[in-house]
This record gives sequence, structure tokens and C-alpha cells, in this order.
Amino acid sequence: MAAGADNRFLEQLGQRMRAARAARGLNLHQLARLTGISASALSLIETAKRDPRVTTLSRIARALRLPMSALLEGPGPDDTPAPPPARDEDSGGYDLGEYR
Repeated sequence: MAAGADNRFLEQLGQRMRAARAARGLNLHQLARLTGISASALSLIETAKRDPRVTTLSRIARALRLPMSALLEGPGPDDTPAPPPARDEDSGGYDLGEYR
């Protein structure tokens, strides 16, 4: 992913996480107690200033009683489907032109 796409993904992840937390009536400190992750670290994830590990996302999803996929793929504000990747027969279906 390009840096812009990475940033947008982290923004959407944070928005989904915040919405799920709010829907359950939890504040950051309560979620911190449930996950063992500091409230400041959770805030950084929600504001797209930290790129969380998969294990961190797993702990957050469990605490929010969600499948992890809901944080990663769920509908978020302004989500638009990405165009399919360009097909390159030599690379098994991925356009790896910039990596050659």
C-alpha cells in the first residue's frame, strides 16, 4: 500500500474502533482496563497516529466483542471500494511493476 492508502486505512480503522467503543458505552479508560492496553495507546490508534499490531487488534476486538474483521473491513465513513489490482500474468496476478 502507498503511504496515503496506509494512512486512510488507519483512519478508517480508528473510526471503526471509536464507533464500536462508543456503541458499547465505553470510554478509553474502560477499554484500557478490558484490554490491558493503555488509554493513551488506544487513543493513538483511534486517531491513526499509531499502527497497531495484529495481537493488539485482537485484544481490542475481543474486548469489544467483535470479530477482528469488523475493525479491519467494516463499513466506515467515506469507505469506497478500491479498484481491483491490475493483472500481470508474470507475477501470478499482482501488478508488481514498481518492485522490479
